[in-house]
Parts: sequence; C-alpha cells; structure tokens
Amino acid sequence: MIRAATPADLPVIVRLIRDLAEYEKLAHAVDLDEAKLRDHLFGPRPYAEVLLAEDAGAVVGFALFFHNYSTFRGKPGIYLEDLFVVPAARGKGFGKALLAELANLAVARDCARVEWSVLDWNEPSINFYRALGAVPMDEWTVFRLTDGALRTLAGN
Repeated sequence: MIRAATPADLPVIVRLIRDLAEYEKLAHAVDLDEAKLRDHLFGPRPYAEVLLAEDAGAVVGFALFFHNYSTFRGKPGIYLEDLFVVPAARGKGFGKALLAELANLAVARDCARVEWSVLDWNEPSINFYRALGAVPMDEWTVFRLTDGALRTLAGN
C-alpha cells in the first residue's frame, strides 16, 4: 500500500533517510534537524511531500519529492529527491508502486515530467529505472552551491 505521510510518520521518515544515506555511503553527510524537517514537510508552507510504502502495516520505503517548473514546457514537474526501499522488501514491487503513485500525482497535477538523479555506481537502480522506461539525461551536468560557496554568493 502507498500512502501520503503524516506528521506522525516523521520518526520513520528520518530513519529511512538515514538508511538511504548508509546505502549510498553518505551517512557522514546527514545533518538534518528533525524539527525543521517536520516544518518543511508538514508546516504552513511545505517544501516537499513524502509517499510511504507499507507492507502488513510496516513502512518499508519512501519517496520524497517536490515541484519544480519547466519553462520550455510551461508546466510544473516533480523532482524525486529520494526513493528508498529497505533491503528486506526489495524485489517485491514497492519501488515501482512508489514511482507509479508519483506518476499518478504528476498526471493529476498536469506535470510535464518526473525526474531524479542517481549515483553513477548504483547499477541496480539504474537498471530498475531503465526497465520502467526512464532515460538518462547524459548531456546534462548537475551543479550545486552549498555551505561557504552559497553564503559567499549570497553576500553573507
């Protein structure tokens, strides 16, 4: 079963984020504040949404996403920030079900696309996404400003 997360789900969302970071070998990079995450997901101006996958009442996966905008298409899009299914539940259709529900939301919200990034070494995920019909955007390079560079550019 796929459902939208509620504020009561915050502890499990945090656990899944940490589990994802472990899987991606990026646990050292997790520096989230749970109170801020609660506000960012469920506060007066949510920045992101979460879908949860459940198996027999236990949460086994999540998709965290937010809207972006395609100026060329003149429509909103959905950016999938994180998709994760716990190892014991992989291969049972939960990842596909999360993406299918995200696709349903995108269609219902008249979005032009759903897109995401995947680590180059993550062949199981790359193969999974290709099997769903997703195509890599090899001609694009992701850029990111963080920490000091972000503050410097902002003049802080």
